[in-house]
Amino acid sequence: MPTPHVVVVMGVSGTGKTTVGRLLADELGVPYAEADDFHPPANIEKMRAGVPLDDRDREPWLDAIGAWAHGRLGKGGVVSCSALKRAYRDRLRAAAPGLFFLHLAGDRDLIAQRLEQRRGHFMPGALLDSQFATLEPLRGDERGVTLSVTATPEEITTRVAAALRALPAASRSAALPTEKPENPMERSHGSD
Repeated sequence: MPTPHVVVVMGVSGTGKTTVGRLLADELGVPYAEADDFHPPANIEKMRAGVPLDDRDREPWLDAIGAWAHGRLGKGGVVSCSALKRAYRDRLRAAAPGLFFLHLAGDRDLIAQRLEQRRGHFMPGALLDSQFATLEPLRGDERGVTLSVTATPEEITTRVAAALRALPAASRSAALPTEKPENPMERSHGSD
């Protein structure tokens, strides 16, 4: 059964945003959008050259993702987006209120190893440190959940899909089923 929620799968490069995003969209019966497809060519070239994007570079990208999410309000959808800073998430929420953020988190060494194995992507592993330096984890007043990428994409998908289906469409809180997190990388976050 489709869910009316719009989910942003966030995190640094190499956490599996695309993999989990596609699995989650399939599970929920809603469309999936890949954030990389919203980047203007200049941004892709800059990243390919190993130059981190600045906030000005990200503005039109975030606005395009926000417009897509706005168009899915009440119908549901899943989009991947690094959404590393609170300000970026606020910009997305301004365009599409009520977004649910799934933060895929892991330690730097694990993510670096994953990036080394990835082929055919414009994002070089050399930018990973800048992404971790930029990352502002979800805060308690943000609607979403942080899950460790030590779980499989399928396990993450199952947990998040079940939690979303249990939420009323207009819910202001977003908690996964009550259980003690195994580690600090699994945290639920409340309303936005």
